[in-house]
Amino acid sequence: MNKNQQPQLPQLPKGLVPIIFLVIIAIILISKSTITIKGGERGVLYRTLGEGIVTDEPALDEGFQFILPWNKVDVYNIRQQNMFIQDMEVLSSNGLEIKLDVSVLYMPKIDQLGLLHRTKGKEYVEVVIKPEIRSAARSVVGRYTPEQLYSSKRDAIQKEIFDEIKVKATRQHVQINDVLVRDVTLPPSIKDAIERKLKQEQESLEYEFRLIKASKEAEKQRIEAKGKADANRILSASLTDKILKDKGIEATLKLAESPNTKIVVIGDKDGMPLILGNN
Repeated sequence: MNKNQQPQLPQLPKGLVPIIFLVIIAIILISKSTITIKGGERGVLYRTLGEGIVTDEPALDEGFQFILPWNKVDVYNIRQQNMFIQDMEVLSSNGLEIKLDVSVLYMPKIDQLGLLHRTKGKEYVEVVIKPEIRSAARSVVGRYTPEQLYSSKRDAIQKEIFDEIKVKATRQHVQINDVLVRDVTLPPSIKDAIERKLKQEQESLEYEFRLIKASKEAEKQRIEAKGKADANRILSASLTDKILKDKGIEATLKLAESPNTKIVVIGDKDGMPLILGNN
């Protein structure tokens, strides 16, 4: 063999080349014609040669799915998700700045995934939920004073925010499951003033309670004293001279039966028996 002669690669049979080419094309077509949708997800079909985003058919279910190679599928997470907004600034009814920490539990409406994809897209959290929660929070908090927000109205504003955003989000193909107000932050000076006022109110209530308790105790004692006085008056009115003599005779007879009695003399100046002497 000539040293300058390059070794030649073995040539494939002419009939095998088209087969290899077809196999490659088939692999490409199959890879483009199938999609695996994971658990907790759904797919929105886009028909390139048809009407575009499919909105009148159910979303593609989880699992292995066949599609035409020129179509496309956008996958959505349909599980409940949590979005946390920290230090959201809103104004109270008297114009003071309040900060809220809010959690929103949400999920896309499965039967409206196509419409959600067409109108909002995969960024629907930024397009729908965040603006709506901020709008609802400003609207609701603006009805209350800082004192109400700090002390007793947190559950109320939480429910009102939930009610408002639930209705608005539903119209935009998103389901809101709950809204949780995790913290309400007031300006330090306002918070201190509210705490002082609440402390004073608590002390006032405690003092009022002690006064009521003392008044009730005095009334109880007065009623008891009046009852005793009435009982003594009734008893005094019922003790006639005859009753007293009878009682005295009974007592004397009992004493006479005692082994310690020595002499019994009947009749004192009031006609009562007398006992004299001891063993």
